[in-house]
Amino acid sequence: MADPLIIKICGIKTLDMLDATIAAGADMVGFMHFQRSPRHVTIEEIGSLISAARGRIETCVVLVNPDNSCVAEVAALGPDWIQLHGPESPHRVEAIRAEAGVEIMKALPIGSAEDVAHVADFVDIADRILVDAKPPKGADRPGGLGETFDWSLLKALDPSIAFMLSGGLTPQTVAEAIKTVRPFGVDVSSGVESAPGVKDQRMIEAFIRNARAAV
Repeated sequence: MADPLIIKICGIKTLDMLDATIAAGADMVGFMHFQRSPRHVTIEEIGSLISAARGRIETCVVLVNPDNSCVAEVAALGPDWIQLHGPESPHRVEAIRAEAGVEIMKALPIGSAEDVAHVADFVDIADRILVDAKPPKGADRPGGLGETFDWSLLKALDPSIAFMLSGGLTPQTVAEAIKTVRPFGVDVSSGVESAPGVKDQRMIEAFIRNARAAV
């Protein structure tokens, strides 16, 4: 039997939506600490969310090119994961992992065969790899920004590399993505929102239901 699919709902901002996401059967929730994001939450808010989630679901704090003081501040809250979503080098990822003492997920934007080739640089350094769509040129923040990428690029990836898939997934596309790409997990943010930063409980439930049915 295959391992169960890991489903991460990212960009949770409120305790109510945290509870709804847990009730819907997600495995992980992500909290975004990056001011340019419509999903940004403060350190104080993240602390409350992590406390409410502890023992119920795995928590992940998403950071973009954080400095050491930000890493220390977040690590002190006791999340299960820190997700690095900026242009961090393998050396920097290694340093953050050592300093934080928290498992590290590294998001890697995929837009070309060259991007796929770089994934291997992080495999032994990060605890988990998340492949995401490359942001459009001139975007003011990283991430897929609701766009998918050409999944066929991932055929060039070493099959021994396990990864989670992100980038433009929705309740309508997640089943096809899982069947095509065969990731061990999926991550969604804008694809389960009614407006930027506003999660929709019914969309979260549909996303999880459709993802589970595809495995």
